[in-house]
Amino acid sequence: MKTIVIKGMSCGHCAARVEKSLNKINGIEAKVDLDSRTAKLNLTEPVTNQQIIDAVDDAGYEVVEIIGV
Repeated sequence: MKTIVIKGMSCGHCAARVEKSLNKINGIEAKVDLDSRTAKLNLTEPVTNQQIIDAVDDAGYEVVEIIGV
């Protein structure tokens, strides 16, 4: 389980866009919380932090912090 802090989300559409981008990665089940500007990631396969950062960047937002192993 990882939690990421995301900068730039301001609406439900933003959160949905990030969640969709993260869920495209094999091994991630993501749930984005707009109020806390975070995403909880349940990892079912090994995923690198760079893959997570790239997915959020591709959605147009910025990862501020990744918490967890």
